[in-house]
Amino acid sequence: MYVNPTLPVPKVRTKRVKQARDEARKEIEQHRENMEKKYRAFEAEHTEGNAAAEQEALKDAEIKIKELQSRALKNKDKVIGDLLSAVFDCEPTPPPTILG
Repeated sequence: MYVNPTLPVPKVRTKRVKQARDEARKEIEQHRENMEKKYRAFEAEHTEGNAAAEQEALKDAEIKIKELQSRALKNKDKVIGDLLSAVFDCEPTPPPTILG
């Protein structure tokens, strides 16, 4: 570093402190940019697998929904008949404690 002999010593120190502060800020900014790049790469790498797993889960869920819908259509008449007979064909019987 070039030191101008005509400047007083306190001004030289102040100038050097300002230079050091500026250099530190630049280094911090470079480090931050590098870390952000690494984080974005890491995030992209790990979220890619999640997207594939999500698609697979959606396909499985869709298959199960279709299966349930087909079973519901197949058994719909029987279930409705059972419910109607349970409601309308009731045979009241007294509890065993009253018959006693």
